[in-house]
Amino acid sequence: MITIKTPAEFEKMKRAGRCVAAVHREIREAVRPGVSLLELDELAAKVIAAHDCLPSFLGYHGFPATICTSPNDVVVHGIPSEYRIREGDVLSIDAGAIYDGYHADAAFTMAVGEVEPDAHRLIEATRRAMWAGICTVGEGVRLGDVGAAIEQVAKEAGLGVVREYVGHGIGRQMHEEPQVPNYGQPGKGLKLRTGMAICIEPMFNLGSEETKVDPDGWTVRTADGSLSAHWEHTVALTPEGVVVTTLEEPGVVSEMGLC
Repeated sequence: MITIKTPAEFEKMKRAGRCVAAVHREIREAVRPGVSLLELDELAAKVIAAHDCLPSFLGYHGFPATICTSPNDVVVHGIPSEYRIREGDVLSIDAGAIYDGYHADAAFTMAVGEVEPDAHRLIEATRRAMWAGICTVGEGVRLGDVGAAIEQVAKEAGLGVVREYVGHGIGRQMHEEPQVPNYGQPGKGLKLRTGMAICIEPMFNLGSEETKVDPDGWTVRTADGSLSAHWEHTVALTPEGVVVTTLEEPGVVSEMGLC
């Protein structure tokens, strides 16, 4: 588990985070029917290199690409392919970057053109749940409080909460302790302390919470074929307050009016 001890370390995490935010922005602008997932991966690689960063995902336990591209029933870890985006798709993009040994990791889900109302509801509820978790983070808050805040949004929206894949600590490694579940009991779990950095990343399904893994060993799908959404930010507890490092302009969330 990382503890951010110096301003220089934090600046490196923010530098990586700005890179991830730029990847997100460029991919959002590039997504349209007919574009392949491989083309998005190539774009992400160029953006990361232009920011003097390295991709967190490429080669991680053998992962073969720069980003994860997860359309429709793919929950997470989709490998970019020749699949060409279609009108009505729901597409999740997960990206990570390293600057001078420090990581940032974030994901978003977007609709491609016109989609069903339930798809919009899924995407928006998952985004709101991420922010509900982020806005719960603070000195002395327990991880169960964060998970409960996320889970409550899913319950109110009637969505399945993926339990097999959770958020995580981050810093000198992409995945560090502690695990950050998207469900929990208030008052339970590890206490958060200044210096910690975690990734909050709800994954909600329109149907069951159950998942399955493709033969490629990476691609995680909903077991019932329903749509899935995934949102994520890297969050650091600093002496000044809670900072989302994966925004284009990181800042204390309470001062930015985000919470």
